[in-house]
Amino acid sequence: MMKIINSVSLFSSLIYFAILGAAFTETCAPQLGEAFPDISADSTNGPIHLHEYLGKDWGLLISYPADFTPVCTSELARVVKILQEFVKRDVKVLGISPNSVATHRAWSKDILEYAKVADTDHFPYPIMTDEDLSIAKHLNMLDKKHSMPDGSPLMGRAVFLISPERILRLSLIYPATTGRNFNEIIRSIDAIQLAEKLPVATPVDWKSGDSIMIHPGLPEDKTREMFPETKTVNLPSGKTYMRLAPQP
Repeated sequence: MMKIINSVSLFSSLIYFAILGAAFTETCAPQLGEAFPDISADSTNGPIHLHEYLGKDWGLLISYPADFTPVCTSELARVVKILQEFVKRDVKVLGISPNSVATHRAWSKDILEYAKVADTDHFPYPIMTDEDLSIAKHLNMLDKKHSMPDGSPLMGRAVFLISPERILRLSLIYPATTGRNFNEIIRSIDAIQLAEKLPVATPVDWKSGDSIMIHPGLPEDKTREMFPETKTVNLPSGKTYMRLAPQP
C-alpha cells in the first residue's frame, strides 16, 4: 500500500513540474547577457528568421500594442525619421505587433504620412506579425493592466537590443499608454557599444561626447596608458574608484 501511495505521489509531482516547466518555457524571456531566441514570423518584408536577418549587425526589436493607434503611429514615424541614426550604429530595426501583415502594410501609409517623408511608397524597416501573441508571451512583452476588446492583454512597448553575438544587451518595457523616448534608446546604444570596445562605463545622464568613467578593474598603469587625461575625484573615503576621462 505504501508503495502505491509513493508512486501516486511521485506521479503527481512529475505532472506538477511538467506543467510548471511548460508554463515557464512559454514566458521564459532571456535575461541580460543571455542568448536571444531565434524568433521567426511573417513580416512586411516576408518571412523573417531573426538571427539570419541580423547577420553580423546589432538588432533592435521594438513591439507595439496595435496598428492604427495614435501612440504607435507616432513611435514608428519617429523611427522612420531617425532610421539613419540606427544604420550608422550598425543596428537593424524590426517592429512587431499582433496585427496581420496586410494590416501592417495598410497602416504603414499612415505612418509615412505622419513622418512627412518624401518616399511614401516604401516602408524602410520590417514589421513582424504576432497574431496569436506567442512571441509576446515567450518574451514576456504583455501589458496585463491594459487589454484588447476581447479581454486579452495588450502587447507592451518592449525594446530589446541584441548584439552581433545574439546576446541580449538592453531590455526595456513601457506600458501601452506611454510612448518611448528614442533619444534615450540611441543614447543607451552609444553607451553599450562604447563599453563593448573599451574598459569604460558611462555615468548618470551621459551622452555621446561627455566624459566617461574608467572601469574599476582597470589597473592604474593601464589607465594612464589608455586614458592619459584621466582625473581621479577626491572622496572622503580616500578610495580612488571615481576616475573620469574624455571620451575617446
